[in-house]
Amino acid sequence: QVQLVESGGGLVQAGGSLRLSCAASGRTFSRDSMGWFRQAPGKEREFVATITGSAGGTYYADFVKGRFTISRDNAKNTVYLQMNSLKPEDTAVYSCAVRTVAFLSTNPSRYDYWGQGTQVTVSS
Repeated sequence: QVQLVESGGGLVQAGGSLRLSCAASGRTFSRDSMGWFRQAPGKEREFVATITGSAGGTYYADFVKGRFTISRDNAKNTVYLQMNSLKPEDTAVYSCAVRTVAFLSTNPSRYDYWGQGTQVTVSS
C-alpha cells in the first residue's frame, strides 16, 4: 500500500521560509516523478514543482521560480520543497504526489498517488 505523508507546514510571516517533506512508502520511488501541488480555499488545485526520478530534472510553476526548490533523497524515499521569500498568496494546503513514470507533468490527473497535504499559512 502506497502512502505519502507530508510534514513541515505551519504559520510563517511574509518573507520567511519553510521546508516541506513528503515521506513515501509502499513501493520503490527512485524512478518515479514526484510533484508538489497546492490548493487554496475556493481555488482549484495548482501545480507547484516536479522532479524526475534518478536524473533529478526539475520544473517549476512561474510563480515560484527563484523562491522554491524541489529536491529528493531516493535513499530515504523523500521529496522536499524548500520555500523561501514566502508571500501571503502562497497560503494553501500543499500536497505531494507520485507519478509512476519518469516523465514530468504539471497535470494533477497524471499523478497516481497523493498525500493528504500540509497547511501553509503566510501572514502579512
